[in-house]
Amino acid sequence: MPSFDTVLEPDHVKIRNGVDNSIKEIGTRFDFKGTGAKVELKDKEIHATGDSEFQLEQIEAVLYAKLTKQDVVISFLDKQDKIEKLGGDKVRQVYKIKEGIAADLAKKIVSSLKESKLKVQASIQGDAVRVTGKNRDDLQVAIAHLKKSFSDTPLTYNNFRD
Repeated sequence: MPSFDTVLEPDHVKIRNGVDNSIKEIGTRFDFKGTGAKVELKDKEIHATGDSEFQLEQIEAVLYAKLTKQDVVISFLDKQDKIEKLGGDKVRQVYKIKEGIAADLAKKIVSSLKESKLKVQASIQGDAVRVTGKNRDDLQVAIAHLKKSFSDTPLTYNNFRD
């Protein structure tokens, strides 16, 4: 039976390029000269460090602009509510990079496919949702349904098997 996996998976190369471009712009902009403004990519987090909360907002604008130019969907970033105070007057904002479908979103995807009365079955497989059907056309209709129903979530569809 044909199947595919629905996953929430960012392109790490594009994220790296966006962060690198942000670092270059922060290094050359006049309003950041002589300040502690910087952006770092650590594992699955982006750390923005600045001298004040206002400067963090400016760094965030640069970061979002550069990531958007790289076609990275900003909803992959989970901005932490708490701004960390570092030594002196420095502050840091942490952005976690989302990867994998959370359990509540996976349940919503499965129930959405069941309610749509399509001839497919969906099952949660770790941090992905596997959708199986009798033929390829049913799976294409299921993908179209998921794209329409979860347009605010950057779902990707891979591991297509016939």
